Amino acid sequence: MNKDVEVKFIGASYFADGTVVPDLLTEEEAIKFLRLDDGGTKHPKTTLEYYRVEDRLKATKVGKKLRYLKSELLKFLKYQTDFENGDIS
Repeated sequence: MNKDVEVKFIGASYFADGTVVPDLLTEEEAIKFLRLDDGGTKHPKTTLEYYRVEDRLKATKVGKKLRYLKSELLKFLKYQTDFENGDIS
């Protein structure tokens, strides 16, 4: 993944149910944020792990649990969008 991707984000973001997205997300919240649980992905946890293993998405270990910074999820989405649109090869 391109480490130079910059994401500018102002204001709060919200889940579909109206709750505020925290700055540090659990695995389940990251899946929800990326909408991997919307039915289009059979195995959301495996997909999230794939993105980590492929070095497309960074996670932070806090204690024994993996957490995801919202800023890293936004960078990931920006990268994926640019890649899918042919802006990155």
